[in-house]
Amino acid sequence: MMLDIQSFVSKARVSDGAWGTQMQLVGLAAGAAPELWNTENPDGVQAVAASYVEAGSDVILTNTFGANRFVLARHGATDRAAELNETGVAISRRAAGADVKVFASVGPTGKIVMMEEVPNAEIVAAYEEVAKAIEAGGADAIVMETFNELAEVELALEGLAKGCSLPVICSMTFDSGPDKSATNMGTTPADLVRVATAAGAAGVGANCGIGPENYVHIAELLRTATDLPVWIKANAGLPQLGPDGKTFFPMGPEEFAGYVPAIIEAGANILGGCCGTTPDHIRMVRARIDKINA
Repeated sequence: MMLDIQSFVSKARVSDGAWGTQMQLVGLAAGAAPELWNTENPDGVQAVAASYVEAGSDVILTNTFGANRFVLARHGATDRAAELNETGVAISRRAAGADVKVFASVGPTGKIVMMEEVPNAEIVAAYEEVAKAIEAGGADAIVMETFNELAEVELALEGLAKGCSLPVICSMTFDSGPDKSATNMGTTPADLVRVATAAGAAGVGANCGIGPENYVHIAELLRTATDLPVWIKANAGLPQLGPDGKTFFPMGPEEFAGYVPAIIEAGANILGGCCGTTPDHIRMVRARIDKINA
């Protein structure tokens, strides 16, 4: 039976945290394609998924963010999109068990639609391919993450709808403009709501960006524009360069979770973390949301 996201968010829900940074901790090389681990190191991928289940997530994502033919082409794996999506969803499905939902992660192609780098029909076809594999893998829903260009959101929604019947949440990164409330291509939360609603999306949201403080305001803007469920996954602050030359995210679990009540009050329904967040961050988010739901 298809997941009714409106009913699912009758109380505040907890998503998971970062995948990329967590996979690097268990051996993923910098610059490598995480999605290839779905077949090369499935136990490593499942360990990340399971860590978030253990931390208290109601929803976990999948290691499929870049598993479209355009991104995979950079790694010599153009023809493996279907395989890597279906396998990635199946891994998270095993980790989730019966009670935790699996929302498949779908990212942008890396192509700029307005520059006409590739025909629009090819982008639509790429997302249709992804959608068919995601549904075959057993996902409950799809989350489009870290999109910046509204035109690509429209094409992705078209392709996903052609490929499957799963509910789709559209999430963009809002961290630009005078008050940090637009994407780096000028799209506003209201713009996202307009396009997502017209395409029949099940929810809207924001992820990545500059940290949870900014996403209090973004949640307000999304909620003002729509009655759809709102999904928020902020970074653990702005990335910084450590003395060892490695990038790190400075916001610890307690400070990060301190923003949970304000973000929920602003209108978010599902709350997790993006870059730099860990199972410890999600464990603290879980504790805060349990108090809100009590």
